[in-house]
Amino acid sequence: MRFLTDRFLRFLFPPQCHCCETFLEEGEQGVCRGCFSKIRWIEPPFCTICGVPFLSGEIESHPCGACLTRRRYFTIARALGYYEGPFRETIHRWKYEEKNCLTRFFGEKLAEGFRRYWDVESFDLLLPVPLHPCRLRERGFNQALLLVRELNRSTRIPYSKKLLRKKILTPPQVHLSRAEREKAVRGSFDLQREEEVEGKLILLVDDVYTTGSTVNECARVLRKAGAKQIDVLTLAHAIKNF
Repeated sequence: MRFLTDRFLRFLFPPQCHCCETFLEEGEQGVCRGCFSKIRWIEPPFCTICGVPFLSGEIESHPCGACLTRRRYFTIARALGYYEGPFRETIHRWKYEEKNCLTRFFGEKLAEGFRRYWDVESFDLLLPVPLHPCRLRERGFNQALLLVRELNRSTRIPYSKKLLRKKILTPPQVHLSRAEREKAVRGSFDLQREEEVEGKLILLVDDVYTTGSTVNECARVLRKAGAKQIDVLTLAHAIKNF
């Protein structure tokens, strides 16, 4: 019955690609095949720490200059694709135009990426990068928490939505330099119950890795509380800052 209902609704209200807005064909979810084919997925060689891809494919993966000169409190960070083109457009529509139907699409891709780099025994806890309450009220949801919930469904790794907290409202960082981002987020996060992360293997989840300032500050707070290891997984990696 549900199958027939879904088919009937699809007939009455055919879904559209959330990037180019063409009507989706049977089997397409969220993004049409044409837009999906234009997404550049991140492949080696890349930084063995932050995961930023290198322009030359003739070298081996190694730590990038930023990771060699700045302290990283996380062990490794990995992202699925480049933050550009259809992938960037689709993430923007999901975050800012309330296209919640994309959550499952992104969740499935994130789970695929997770299994590429880790197994379910790698972590004790999943944590979303939190939003300040003011930002949360403006947007209505935390995209990182939606991703964590989707990842929890496929891995069954426990998660907490309120353990890590953003206590200071920071300005939008889109036009800030790396140094300005690091200064802006310093001291802006804390933990509700520090004892719950002591000795834990933790995966931090967010939508986009830009300079790494936000996830690095989250990881610093977790390390200070005794977390054993923190890794990072995001949908996309912004490359223009490197």
